[in-house]
Amino acid sequence: MAYGAAGSLELTIERLLKSSYISIVQNSSPQIIKLLYKEILSLKEALRVFDKKRSTINMKMVKSLEAEMVEAIYKFEDVIDPHLSNQFHSQSEEEEETADHPPSMVYSVDVQEIQQDVDSFIQTMNIMKRAYIHELCNPSPEEEEDGVVPSRIDFGINESNMVGLSDLFVTIKDRLDSEQSERMIVSLDGMAGIGKTTLAKKLFQDPFIVSCYSRLVFVTIGPKYRLADILVDILTQVNPDIDEIMLMKGEKVLAGLKRMVYESLKHLRFLIVLDDVWEIDLYFVLLELFPDEKKGSRVLVTTRMKEVADSVKPLNIFEIPFLNKKESWDLLREKVFGEQESLPYELEKAGKKIAENCEGLPLTIVTVANILSKADKTLEYWNKVADEKQNSVYKDAYDQMSKVLYPSYDYLDQHLKACFLYIGAFPQNYSLNLPQLTNLLSAEGFLNSESMYYYAPTNNYAYDSYGYFDDLYATNVIVRNETFDFHLHSSFWYLCNKEAARTKFFYALNCHGDTLPEEGIESQRRLCIRNNVLLAIKDVHNSIASDSKVRSFLCTGYFHKYPVPLFLEHLRLLRVLEARSIRFYEFPMEVLKLVQLRYLALLYNGNLPSSISKLWNLQYLIVFQHPRIVKSVGNLLYLPIEIWNMNELKYLQTYGRELPHPCCEGSLIPNLLNLSGVGPQSCAKSVLEKIPNLKELRINIELAPDATEPLTCFDHISLLHQLQELGCYIMNPTLKTDVVTPLVPLSDFPSSLTELHLRGLGYPWEEMRKISSLPNLTHLLLECYAFRGPKWEVRDNEFQRLESLEIEDIDLEQWTFQNCHCLPVIVSLHIAHCYKLKEIPLTFGKSLVHITLVECNPMAVKCAIKLKKEWDDKYAGRERFLRLDVRSSL
Repeated sequence: MAYGAAGSLELTIERLLKSSYISIVQNSSPQIIKLLYKEILSLKEALRVFDKKRSTINMKMVKSLEAEMVEAIYKFEDVIDPHLSNQFHSQSEEEEETADHPPSMVYSVDVQEIQQDVDSFIQTMNIMKRAYIHELCNPSPEEEEDGVVPSRIDFGINESNMVGLSDLFVTIKDRLDSEQSERMIVSLDGMAGIGKTTLAKKLFQDPFIVSCYSRLVFVTIGPKYRLADILVDILTQVNPDIDEIMLMKGEKVLAGLKRMVYESLKHLRFLIVLDDVWEIDLYFVLLELFPDEKKGSRVLVTTRMKEVADSVKPLNIFEIPFLNKKESWDLLREKVFGEQESLPYELEKAGKKIAENCEGLPLTIVTVANILSKADKTLEYWNKVADEKQNSVYKDAYDQMSKVLYPSYDYLDQHLKACFLYIGAFPQNYSLNLPQLTNLLSAEGFLNSESMYYYAPTNNYAYDSYGYFDDLYATNVIVRNETFDFHLHSSFWYLCNKEAARTKFFYALNCHGDTLPEEGIESQRRLCIRNNVLLAIKDVHNSIASDSKVRSFLCTGYFHKYPVPLFLEHLRLLRVLEARSIRFYEFPMEVLKLVQLRYLALLYNGNLPSSISKLWNLQYLIVFQHPRIVKSVGNLLYLPIEIWNMNELKYLQTYGRELPHPCCEGSLIPNLLNLSGVGPQSCAKSVLEKIPNLKELRINIELAPDATEPLTCFDHISLLHQLQELGCYIMNPTLKTDVVTPLVPLSDFPSSLTELHLRGLGYPWEEMRKISSLPNLTHLLLECYAFRGPKWEVRDNEFQRLESLEIEDIDLEQWTFQNCHCLPVIVSLHIAHCYKLKEIPLTFGKSLVHITLVECNPMAVKCAIKLKKEWDDKYAGRERFLRLDVRSSL
């Protein structure tokens, strides 16, 4: 968490140095701020040493040192933030009193008063930084129980009945028993507690497998290890008679141990299980020691890290799935009732709901079952547990599981820890809104360009931002469902909330009782309101007012359509206000006093006040509109002209509002990267010229009844030379039977475009030539009659870089390729609700990985099945099958 705290302070100081609205008074030693900024960057660099040293550290001592850093950073922020806020407010008030001249829009900041605090903080950080590096490089001795990291668990599943794993057991057993003579490596990956070790042990102990190998070795590694100890473990299992005294005294140097491992395995047919591998470098070091003499040897690896799992050949990667509802109940029932054959219907019904609440994780099911087996098995008690996901049974289970789950958090890369905890601020089982989370994390100072992604960064700024979530997914701490939405498993959600409360990272208010904890909510950095009704209660106002140090106010509960007061006057240090789940009938004017606000998200249907420009520090402005049954097409809302004075804006999402035409020559928003929710009027030349660095543009169009005049959405898009993502959506498309002239004519797009999303525009397929030649286009999404007509032929050398194609609700009947050179690098194809489609191409290239068909014509499904068979037959030597998912209600 120290890395996240340092990042937050870094952003504050960076804005102080780089903002065009701030001028540091020269006689107040402005160089001290530059020195402070340099020190923060140095601290973050020191904290990243953790990522390289974590396998040998004393975690308890490291966490203690990081907690001291966080406390020191918070203490310093509580000095510098009020100092800056007071100066901003006083100068704003002076300008309001002298309204006879325009505002200067530049704030003079005097840092002389806090120079001593800055000096003291720098000195403290230097001392802490040196102590931290010393501890990483020279770990303190550990007590015996602290040195063991319980990063896995054996569920004790009956040998005769591995619930949910039996089919996978047979598949992997057959894979290990294949005729391949070369050494084969097979990986099992999945989140903590899902059964990787249980399955590996079952395979390792299977009599048939035991009979196939002359040596069997099972080594458990974990996040903390010593290579020498691993090698000694392997040697003593390969040769039980080896002289351990010789190992300890004579050869216990790495070079000698490595040589001994290699020599001892030569000429043998072996099976080695490397259980719970966390580091890819260690994995490769060990593989080099296992000779490949084409004797049919096998290596089985279990891991939480997809980087490790994905290093083997694709056909040998096995992801352990969550249990389905039936399997979950079977496991819970077995653990609670044993071999008891019948149960009362009502108790079984409650039990199935309890099992479902465990969300398919065997560790949760087994732990909950253990608690239930010791309690009264009454219907009343079981119904209560079934109906309340916040029941103490689940909380007790998660507490018992924490020793297994916590290493997944403790050993995360530094740049991911704050991001992971932040997800827990949202409701349980919440599907992550990646744009929203990315913007919040950026405004908090938790995202930066220094991060290293497991999935390689691209030149696309949006996909690179989402790389943090890909990293978390790659460590199996967040889950991705079949629609590719991320969410936290409840066990990790509980961990996030517990850790956040302990470290004062955020405090969640779920009910009235949460506002009056024993220690109060003072000094919390972030308040998270999960029930918006709480804002209408006086006690809650008093509790919130007591926490004047809060920096973020997050209303993450479910939508509340009735107005409630925010009472923000006490939260003058607020940087982030997320309130899109509350409907505002009037604009909350108290927001305009929050001059340090970086992020503002509201739900409001009216005009924004011109004084919105007082929020000169704002980078993210998001204003949604509440949907109305009666649409007032033609009555346009415009943002205030003062929006052009908000130079710091990076992200502007204002549904139903247009950017006004600039009124003067100097109008410019140079930092704006994303503009979403605007209509055709915002695509005028005079507007686009003033946002030259835009990378993402989303256009929403509400057609007037019987509209016939063409709209000039795309006429000037070519002015945006850095545009990467473009979306244009007709919200109320006119679906006529004939192909007609589109109301939004296609024009030349900038060559920088990588993603294009079109909806309801009704172009004839011949117009696709204007898109297919884009040199950098990698993602194309066509929805709701974006193109119309029965036949689409992809021509030679079109879409040379397209990787992902999604087609949904299109009247296409026949889709063909001119030759086999079309879509040469396509990876993913998604077709949904194309009921007329009878034919799809059969000549996709070897890069194709995944095809999804949802509610499509059976003839198209037959084509896809044929395509998969031909693809698998043709590229079988690549050891990767084409994945085909067909979802149909027929």
